[in-house]
Amino acid sequence: MTNRKNWGYFLPYGLWLALFVIAPVALIVYQSFFNLDHQFTLNNYATYFQSGVYLKMTANSIWYALLITLFTGIISYPTAYVLHQLKHRQFWLLLVILPTWINILLKAYAFIGIFSQAGMANNFLRFIGIGPHQLLFTNASFIFVATYIQIPFMILPIYNALDDLNPAYVNASLDLGATRWQTFRRVIFPLTLPGVKAGVQAVFIPSLSLFMLTRLIGGNKVITLGTAIEEHFLTTMNWGMGSTIGVILILAMIIVMQLTNDHDQPGGFPR
Repeated sequence: MTNRKNWGYFLPYGLWLALFVIAPVALIVYQSFFNLDHQFTLNNYATYFQSGVYLKMTANSIWYALLITLFTGIISYPTAYVLHQLKHRQFWLLLVILPTWINILLKAYAFIGIFSQAGMANNFLRFIGIGPHQLLFTNASFIFVATYIQIPFMILPIYNALDDLNPAYVNASLDLGATRWQTFRRVIFPLTLPGVKAGVQAVFIPSLSLFMLTRLIGGNKVITLGTAIEEHFLTTMNWGMGSTIGVILILAMIIVMQLTNDHDQPGGFPR
């Protein structure tokens, strides 16, 4: 009777998992073995691994995802640390979360206005005497906007890890004579590392497949695997090749999750 009850609880989740996770992935893997004439073939995979264009695109995707993750981490950890020290920290945290409620397309168009020739950024450059520059459609603007969009997803897990940190460890370190920097380096950062790893997963994996920002902000100068998938599905209609790149992305995401996986969850520290 208990087993039937447990299976009843699992059924909605199992159906959701089967319909929206397993079935789409299975369809992508299935479609990757067909060419434009819908004939079974392995040529899509052979083309991918033999083509310098696709390999360069893969390297570009990983490189830009690494840069976005690195800059996001550099900004997010101190921000999360300071937020955690504030008096009304839940309010300030809410202000960090608020931008995630705005559609990413609206945020991208807002930055187009800011970085345009007549935008706020160039007006400021004119005001300080530097003069207008081409800010939009550059690699730097793409990385800047992508980093801005991903920051809340890095701050939240780090903040939660800091919140779960037992203050007794910090007090013990200070009482034993360690400086604040030594306490941070030897106690706080290692114990909040699971939050950093969770943030890396939340930022690096979506950054691998960015495609809309590459067009709107990068001006198609930044070509990633996400851009290639969009081209194959919407322009060339080569769904097989698009699916093959999708499978490669899924494998890359699994590798990243395995590398950053941690058995110690952020909430697992004893108080």
